[in-house]
Amino acid sequence: MPANLTAVQSNRVCNALALMQCVASHKDTRGPFLQAHIPLYLYPFLHTTKTSRPFEYLRLTSLGVIGALVKTDEKEVISFLLSTEIIPLCLRIMEQGTELSKTVATFILQKILLDDTGLSYICQTYERFSHVAMILGKMVMKLSRDPSSRLLKHVIRCYSRLSDNPRAQQALRQCLPDQLKDETFKAILDEDKSSRHWLRSLMNNLGAFSSV
Repeated sequence: MPANLTAVQSNRVCNALALMQCVASHKDTRGPFLQAHIPLYLYPFLHTTKTSRPFEYLRLTSLGVIGALVKTDEKEVISFLLSTEIIPLCLRIMEQGTELSKTVATFILQKILLDDTGLSYICQTYERFSHVAMILGKMVMKLSRDPSSRLLKHVIRCYSRLSDNPRAQQALRQCLPDQLKDETFKAILDEDKSSRHWLRSLMNNLGAFSSV
């Protein structure tokens, strides 16, 4: 990656990435797209931690391509992504990115978790699970100070899905943030039936009391 990136350069690459997203979204080209390992060419854009707008556009557009892949709910896509470093990349963006990048990265993690293979992979070792749980916990803390209903929805859905795994369920009983148990997010949850539903599902799985 270059040390600096102009808006013109960023826009040029983002236009090419938009075409990639079309290829990733189409059922006839998605398979060859994965077989050629084209998503790996996007990972350097996800690796960068530079925060200037040109780099952020590049990061966000690259996430959009991966997001288009996981939207299909195809096992082939999840299996491919699990063979790469997409989870740690998403977790870093979830911790350090802008709100929009965090939202897309969390959506990608959510879609991986919703696949049985993805859930098993993340819960296979304590190290993997604890890394995911730590980042989600940090996000809840930040959201309690600077709320975002869209981002909170994806975070809750990730927690809810993790609680479907027996070992993760046991660990979450110890490490679930208090802000999800009390009325910290009451205003958001009162307006968002979907988030409220998944939070209740999470609490039911954990056998925990919730004020929602």
